[in-house]
Amino acid sequence: MKKVTDVCAELAKPFVEQAGCTLWDVEYVREAGTWFLRVYIDAPDGVNIDQCEAVSRPLSDALDEADPIEGSYVLEVGSAGADRALKKPAHFEAFLGSPVDVKLYRPRDGQKEFTGTLTGYQDGDVTITVADTPVSFTKKELAQVRLHIDF
Repeated sequence: MKKVTDVCAELAKPFVEQAGCTLWDVEYVREAGTWFLRVYIDAPDGVNIDQCEAVSRPLSDALDEADPIEGSYVLEVGSAGADRALKKPAHFEAFLGSPVDVKLYRPRDGQKEFTGTLTGYQDGDVTITVADTPVSFTKKELAQVRLHIDF
């Protein structure tokens, strides 16, 4: 049996591509008692509100017809964002050499957050370079990896 997010990704993909975008990720999460289906899209020049609407309207109709989710939920379609989370192997491969923020489940040497350059990814394990020193993390340690944004 497929996961809800996989089914919704399959439904979303044609609408995302018609809008000139790529599908970055799909999340189905509960926050403050409400379920959210979030579809994150990306485009080479960034995503605009018209592209989000071009995906949201037909996808909403397709979801109503296919009915892959029991109960009520809120559909959100938006940009993956400049500080997007890297989750899939393709995400890590696309951003090798980019600055990232790594958050761990448990502290390592008293530290739960690291910022460095993404220099490696293999089977869920991540290596970043911090001050010319490679630092590797196992998949089990990683809570989240996001692109780093300097303000």
